[in-house]
Amino acid sequence: MDVEVKKDKKDTYLKDHEVKALIKQSQDGDQAARDTIVQKNMRLVWSVVQRFLNRGYDPDDLFQIGCIGLLKSVDKFDLSYDVKFSTYAVPMIIGEIQRFIRDDGTVKVSRSLKELSNKIRKAKDELSKQYGRTPTVGELAEFLELPPEDIVLAQEAARTPSSIHETVYENDGDPITLLDQIDDGNEGKWFDKIALQEAIRELDERERLIVYLRYYKDQTQSEVAARLGISQVQVSRLEKKILQQMKEQMD
Repeated sequence: MDVEVKKDKKDTYLKDHEVKALIKQSQDGDQAARDTIVQKNMRLVWSVVQRFLNRGYDPDDLFQIGCIGLLKSVDKFDLSYDVKFSTYAVPMIIGEIQRFIRDDGTVKVSRSLKELSNKIRKAKDELSKQYGRTPTVGELAEFLELPPEDIVLAQEAARTPSSIHETVYENDGDPITLLDQIDDGNEGKWFDKIALQEAIRELDERERLIVYLRYYKDQTQSEVAARLGISQVQVSRLEKKILQQMKEQMD
C-alpha cells in the first residue's frame, strides 16, 4: 500500500470537532473526507517521522509509512471516546513506523540512543560499585535524571538479539545451543517469557507505556490517566483491551 501524499507547508490545522466530523464521514465511506484528514494532518505525521531520522531510512519512505498509520487510526478511532484524535493517532503512527523498521530485518540504532546507552552503562558500573549490586531501572533513571522509559528504550536498542540456535557450549564437537537449554524442566517458563516479550512488542508505544506504568511501576489507573492526559475510565478500557490482545497473542 502506498499513500501518494507529500508534505505541504501551507496545510492548516483543523479543530478537533472538525477532524471528528471528517472521521465520521470517512468511516461511513467518504473518500474525500479521508483524503482531507490526511492532507490536514501532514505536519503531525512529519513531527513523528523526526523521531526516526538518522537511522538509515529515507524520510519520504518513513512519511509514507506514517500516513498508513494515520489512516489506520482514522479507521479504528472510537468517536465515543472523549479524547483528541491526535492523542490517539500519534501512537498508531509511531507503531506503524516501528513495525516497518522491525520487519525491514536490519536493526538500526540512532546515534543519540547509542550515546545514551553508553551513559547508562557507565552509570550502571558506578552504581554497582556503590550498591554492591546491579542498580534498578528506577535508580538509573534517578541518577541520570531521565524518565525510566528512556532508560528501558536505550537498553533494549543496544541489546544484541540472540538466536535460539546460538552455541552456548561445545564439548568434543557436540555443540549445545540455546534451544537445547529450553526444556520441559523449566515448566514452560522460557517459552512463556518469550511469548510475553513478543506480545508486548506487538503493542504500540502508548500501550507499552500503560503496561510499564501499571505492572512495572505499580501505578494506579488514576495515576496513569494523569500521565497520559485521559480519564481513568479510558485507562481501564485500554488496559482490558491490551490484556486481551496480549492473551490472544500469547495463545
